[in-house]
Amino acid sequence: MLNWAYFPRSDKPTDLVQAVVKAFEESHPSFTSAEHTLPSNAVLAHIAPRLAQLGFSVETGKKKAEKIRVPVLYGNNGRISKAFEADAHHIEGKLVVEVEAGRAVVNNQFLKDLFQACMMDDIDYLAIAVRNIYEAAGTRNPDFERVVTFFETMYASNRMKLPLRGILVIGY
Repeated sequence: MLNWAYFPRSDKPTDLVQAVVKAFEESHPSFTSAEHTLPSNAVLAHIAPRLAQLGFSVETGKKKAEKIRVPVLYGNNGRISKAFEADAHHIEGKLVVEVEAGRAVVNNQFLKDLFQACMMDDIDYLAIAVRNIYEAAGTRNPDFERVVTFFETMYASNRMKLPLRGILVIGY
């Protein structure tokens, strides 16, 4: 089952965010963590055509030319001096998508994704896709629940203000 949560809880997801959820729903049987243990790039490959139809630029490989670079800092003559990579980027919708697999929670990759999205120029929305359940060393880890609990706590505490307008967490 595909799960998703949108933050802040008081805001309605944008049309583009809802379209991203629908894109994941349409492809979900081919990468559901209930039946598959695909790496993040394989999951991205399943969803990439649908994201491209929505107007996203999508990473197509590991070579520099195949990556999606989003500016962070600008140097002399307006040249990009620092950029972070995203799995997918929708310029008009100001949304980046990150697809994670095994290290989403164990290695705190979702926090790195959050940090990088906050630093990216002209990004208002972040979508992070993680496994519903990550199994490792005989242990079942509820990654989706853990990421959602983190964001619920962060927003409820009201101690940290993010430059993002919304965060979508998808559990696949």
